Amino acid sequence: MKELKVMLGSIEDVKEFVAFTNKYDHECDLVSGRYAVDAKSIMGIFSLDLTKALGMVIHGEGATTEALIENIDKFIVK
Repeated sequence: MKELKVMLGSIEDVKEFVAFTNKYDHECDLVSGRYAVDAKSIMGIFSLDLTKALGMVIHGEGATTEALIENIDKFIVK
């Protein structure tokens, strides 16, 4: 399991982020406060406060997890 922070600042960012996460079989969640939604769900993501960084939990390990992280690198808060 990997945990990181992501920032999705626009509608286009959300669309691109969801497209990337849907390419992988891993379960992924986005967390904002006490709310957690499926990171592959556009509607779920829009129910969160997108003005702040979101926690992301990727339930998986290995090369495919690293590939997912590389694909979403532009959204990761460093």
